[in-house]
Amino acid sequence: MLQSQKRVLAINPGATSTKIAVYENEALLFKKTVEHSVYDLELFPKVFDQYQYRLDLVLQALEEENTELGSLSAIVGRGGLLKPLAGGTYQVNEKMVSDLQRAERGEHASNLGAVMAYNLASQLGIPSFIVDPVSVDEMEPVAKISGLADLERISLSHALNMKAVARKVAKEMGKKYEEVNFVVVHLGTGVSVTPHKNGKMIDVNNAKAEGPFSPDRCGGLPADQLVKLCFSGKYSEGELKEMLSSKGGFYSYFGTKDAREVEAMAAEGNQKADIVLDALAYQVAKEIGAMAAVLEGEVDRIILTGGIAYSKRIVNDIIKRVKFIAPVEIVPGEEELESLAFGALRVIRGEEEAVIYS
Repeated sequence: MLQSQKRVLAINPGATSTKIAVYENEALLFKKTVEHSVYDLELFPKVFDQYQYRLDLVLQALEEENTELGSLSAIVGRGGLLKPLAGGTYQVNEKMVSDLQRAERGEHASNLGAVMAYNLASQLGIPSFIVDPVSVDEMEPVAKISGLADLERISLSHALNMKAVARKVAKEMGKKYEEVNFVVVHLGTGVSVTPHKNGKMIDVNNAKAEGPFSPDRCGGLPADQLVKLCFSGKYSEGELKEMLSSKGGFYSYFGTKDAREVEAMAAEGNQKADIVLDALAYQVAKEIGAMAAVLEGEVDRIILTGGIAYSKRIVNDIIKRVKFIAPVEIVPGEEELESLAFGALRVIRGEEEAVIYS
């Protein structure tokens, strides 16, 4: 490998998959997605217990692709549920690893990304990074008011992918990300809906606790009924937390987290599946309308992204409700691995300074 060539390993652990890629400069050498079934992950009581299982999958992928660890210039992982941070590329350090291991802001597979990157990179003597972590917080002060003084709304979202696709669409429009207003929707294991104003995500539904439901999350629930359920004695605190974050949504109704399976049920005449699919599109459209109001109606584009954006049924159901607001762009899947790698490349080339986490 020539000295000017930089090889970066990107690791993106998600709720139901681990995605791995190696880039040499901007060229993709290989990309692999390992899907995890409910049964695979039930073996691990806590998300962090999955660490070695997922790391072994990363090492196996590198071996299968004949990529030597010694050829890597840097390793970058998806950022997890850290304290509120501005967008950017952060160098992973022991403080960040410690915060993610404690999981004070919640358990999520993304917490493993930085830790895997840091531990592996430390063995190799190369730097490790995260880019636009889940906890990116660019919310305006008014957006943080919840209506109860004890509770402040917080920003947890699919910031990495949403910022990446927003930059991509802005470029296609011949504009800079900082010059446009978008409502961006990530439709994945969780659903994030956020208004982007001049390069900042000024509001967002916390994808773990608010907004539309998703394949395995409940989204926003009727508060009075939820309080009664909490004190009913039917469930423990741990069981309720698990229901809210990983056993809600499609899983609650049908025992599957796969939108394709729910669509198949609906196609076979399952009326419950049909109405639940309608409800997902309905709730997403309502949230888009709310975020359009945040932008005072000045919306250049609505962007639908994430894995569920491959679903023509769900996407079309959303579009018919929101097309009056602005043109809708569909960017299915996610740009996360590329965004991670390119963020690390900018730093190791000296084009951008890494932010130090403290």
